[in-house]
This record gives sequence, C-alpha cells and structure tokens, in this order.
Amino acid sequence: MSVTSGFSFVSILTTVFQLFAFGFSFGGPAFFWTWPLVFAGQFMVALTFAELAARYPISGCIYQWSRRLANATIGWFAGWVMIIAQIATVAAAAIALQVVLPSIWSGFQLVGGDSALTSPTGATNAVILGSILIAVTTVINISGVRLMSIVNSTGVTLEIIGVAAVVVLLLTHAERGPGVVFDTGGTGSGLGYVGPFLVSALMAAYVVVGFDSAGELSEETRDPRHTAPRTILRALAAAGIGGGLMLIAALMAAPSLTDGRLATEGLPYVLTSRLGETGGRILLVDVAIAIAVCTLAIQTAGSRMVFSMARDNVLPFSAALRKVSPRTGTPILPSVVVGVGAAAVLLVNIGQPALFTAITSVCIVMLYIAYALVTIPLLVRRLKGWPDASEEATTTERGGKLFSLGKFGLVVNVLAVVYGIGMIINLGWPRPEVYDPAGAHWYLHYFSLLFVGGALVLGALAYLRYRTRAMSLHLSLPVVVEEAA
Repeated sequence: MSVTSGFSFVSILTTVFQLFAFGFSFGGPAFFWTWPLVFAGQFMVALTFAELAARYPISGCIYQWSRRLANATIGWFAGWVMIIAQIATVAAAAIALQVVLPSIWSGFQLVGGDSALTSPTGATNAVILGSILIAVTTVINISGVRLMSIVNSTGVTLEIIGVAAVVVLLLTHAERGPGVVFDTGGTGSGLGYVGPFLVSALMAAYVVVGFDSAGELSEETRDPRHTAPRTILRALAAAGIGGGLMLIAALMAAPSLTDGRLATEGLPYVLTSRLGETGGRILLVDVAIAIAVCTLAIQTAGSRMVFSMARDNVLPFSAALRKVSPRTGTPILPSVVVGVGAAAVLLVNIGQPALFTAITSVCIVMLYIAYALVTIPLLVRRLKGWPDASEEATTTERGGKLFSLGKFGLVVNVLAVVYGIGMIINLGWPRPEVYDPAGAHWYLHYFSLLFVGGALVLGALAYLRYRTRAMSLHLSLPVVVEEAA
C-alpha cells in the first residue's frame, strides 16, 4: 500500500496544475528555479525520514518518530500538528478540482460567474466540488484496504502516463527554448527579485511534501523496514524529475508569457490551447483523476495518524477512534473525522477569493512544522550517538542492512533542519498579496499565524488532559517498538 500512497500524496499532476498560475504570477518564468531548490531541501528531509522508517515502521510515523527521538510532549505536538496539517491538506487538494473540471466542461461550474479560484464565484464552486470529492474519498477510505489499494495503483499508473504525455506533447509544441527559465517576466531584477521569488516558492513547497505517507502506512506494508525507506525516496525523486520537466515544458509551450492568461488560467490554458480542445480535455480528465487519488491518499495518511495516537490513548475519544473494523480492516471513525474536518475547512470559506492561497499556505506551514519536530530532535540525538543499535533492529525483514546515511548523516540532518526552519519562516510570513490580495479582511493577512497559533493553543489544552498517559507511555517505548515491528 505504501508503495503507491507516497507517489499519490505528492501527486505532481494535482499540485503543479493547481499552483502553476500562482508561482508564475509572482515570479514569472524564473520561478522555475524554486523547484530544484525546494526539491534539494526536501530531499535532505526525506533522507532522514528514510533512516527513521527503517527503524520505526509504525503507523502515525511523524508522531511515533518524534516521541522516540525527543519526549512525550514534543511527540504529542508533532502528531497533533500533523493531524491538523493533513486535514487542511485534504481540503487544499480537493479544491484543485476547480482548476480542472470547469476547463473540461462548463457544466462543472455549478455557481454562475467567473470560474477562477481567485473570484468569489470560483471559490464558492471550489468548495462545492471539493466537498463532493471529500465525501467520495471518505466512502472509499472506510470501504477497506483492498479497494484503496486498487484505486491508488490505478491512479498512480494513470498519473505516470499523464505526466509523460504532458511533457512529451508540450515539448513538441514548444514556442521558445529552455532559456525562458531565466526570464523574470518583469516581476523584479537583482535583489528586487528575491521577494517575488520567495513568494513563488509556495508552489514548489506545496508540491514536494507527503513523501512521509509511505511511513504512515508501514503497518499495512509487506517488509516495511525494506520497502518504506525506498518508497519515500523514490516517490520524491519521481516527483522531482517529473514536476521539473512539466514546468519547463509548459513554459516553453505557452502561447504567450505576457497576455496574462498564464498567470490566471495556468496549465489548463496551455494544454487546451496547444493540444486542442479534445486532446487538452483528455489530459485534464487524467489530471482530475490524479486529484481525486491524491485527496484519497492524504486522507488515508491523516486517518492513520489519528488512529496511531488514539491507539496510544492520547486523543479525545481514543476508545472509539482506535477501533478497526473487522470487516474492512480499516479504522473507520478516523477517516470520517479527517473527512468532516476537511469539509469544515472548506465550508467556512465559501465565497472567499483568498481561500485558495490561504488554505494552501497554512497546510504547508503546518506540515513543515511537523517535519521540523522530527528533524530537530533527530539532530540532537544524532549528536549524542544515534542510532544506538542496542535499542533497534539491525536488519530488514529480508535480512539486509537497514537504510543508513552513515558518515553523511550529520551533514544531511543539519541541512534538513536549516532548510525546514527557513521555509517555515518564508511560508508563514504575513504577506497581504498572498493571504489577502483583495484587502477585504485584516485577519486574512495574518491567517497563517492565527491558524497555527489557534491550533497550538487547542493542542495545548488537549495535551494537558492527556499528558499523564503520554508520559507514562513514553517510558515503555522499547516494548512498543518491539511489538510494532
């Protein structure tokens, strides 16, 4: 299961199509360079996660890894932040349908008016389409692992075909050479381009996450100590290569870089204008399928995080949340909780043009914070001599060596921490052009800070209730690791 979930969660068709227009509007064609920079930083994070996945193959990996590396408090907050992040990410992925479906058929614009996500009618329609999709993925999630696996595998296959088709077809319709990636499109020059470039990095930052989901489903994967580390790295590498090629192919094939359509309509505009209405729409159907599978994968990962913490009895209503259906073999209530939470995030934003960037930015900031609550404790432990072979397995299920960074571990870990902290600051910085472009509401300007602060306050109140259980559980970690392995 984790083999396909990692790629489905990253889903470059979903996220590149969703945020291409945003990145281009702020950084021009040169925003392309945010892609290799973000990919390099996240690959450092993925390498550290691969080491941990080999040693702790347990559902709810971010929570489980963090509390083993640090303590019960940090681990609990890592899990809490990750749950909130995944709920927000389900919502963010689901609204991507608005970028694609109205371009396939105008009938998908259920609310009359402008279909652009940055318009009130487009935002409202995005909420409706996204809520319908979340309802469908919730049903699939509670139907059983077998159905999810079939849907994921089919989706990944179609996405790989779609990515290859988009890249090849756009390159055959190229209007300009690859040198286009050095054009800032009038968004700035020299040091004046740093600001727009950093804002446009949201696009790449949103795409290159979710590789940890292979670890989330370790307990449902065969030979997880062998499989999970490799899946984490392969999913990210495939996304990095495929996404980079899609970006440069789109920039080379776009009919115009100056008419404004690329900054508002994004990749659907490039496909339909270059490949014709029929060919473009066929590929957009593939993108819509990828969005649905991506939403499913994120919701699945989120439900496993809820289940993992509930199994440790450190969440409200843990007794109900940790139940696994004997018929389907899945934790049903956690899937419903994640689905309802994601739909609520959408519904409270009906008619808000800032919905698109606000939710996207928030979910990425939360994910990066959760990742940092693993990479920072890992760095501290590494300085003290981690890994300690006396506490962990030394071989995979197949008798091979566990994935290890060896002597490069410290350098990679430091780079992962520095990159993560830098991106948290960059993405969370209150920019009106990102969070409140219309200047309608002051609170949208600070939406990221308010959302993260509110989530942490609620988490602190919940943790006070379950602190004793979390700390007592932390004392028995070696036994828990042994049982889970």
